[in-house]
Amino acid sequence: MAVNNAGRGLIAGPAGQLEAAWQDVAASAPGDYAAVICHPHPLHGGTMDNKVVVTLARAFAELEIPAVRFNFRGTGASEGAHDDGRGEVDDLAAVAAWMGARHPGARLVLAGFSFGAGVAGNGAQRLAEVAHLVLVAPPVGRYGFSEQRTIPCPWTLVMGGRDEVVDPAEVRRWAGTMAPPPTWLDLPEAGHFFHGQLIQLRQGLVAILRARLREG
Repeated sequence: MAVNNAGRGLIAGPAGQLEAAWQDVAASAPGDYAAVICHPHPLHGGTMDNKVVVTLARAFAELEIPAVRFNFRGTGASEGAHDDGRGEVDDLAAVAAWMGARHPGARLVLAGFSFGAGVAGNGAQRLAEVAHLVLVAPPVGRYGFSEQRTIPCPWTLVMGGRDEVVDPAEVRRWAGTMAPPPTWLDLPEAGHFFHGQLIQLRQGLVAILRARLREG
């Protein structure tokens, strides 16, 4: 299969239209995967065109997995107003449903960076049959997602050792309490925004997901 049919447009959401960008693959079949990617905090400049979010999309393209990234309510051309992570989970659910209709039978992968990791983590608790969850620099202690003691699917946790926004030690302590435990991608030299580390992020995530998703 090959990635094709990249596009941008609007998806109906619970608070209005949501701006989105997607990449499809030829001949995706039931049992394949489809991914939804969530961006960092919109009140601090986060959008679906954030370079970490785009790197996640490129990783899924390398794995030949269709993926969509989108702007939360009130961001870019998306309608509505920011809701501090609550309504954003509803936005995620709407985009996941759109992706499911576009790729019937595909198994859902959720991914998010920073604030988006919190939304994806909460979304994994709510949406049925999430196949895998990818959390990049998750905002432990904020937005409620880290209050859960279990993750309802296999998951991968990506963390920079020099993160200046999210405390790596606190994330590691939290992850150590979770069941099941995550698959770790540690990038010791990376800060929160992975400056100079995006290639390592993409390559490491591709290697992990290629192995983990093959396991089912």
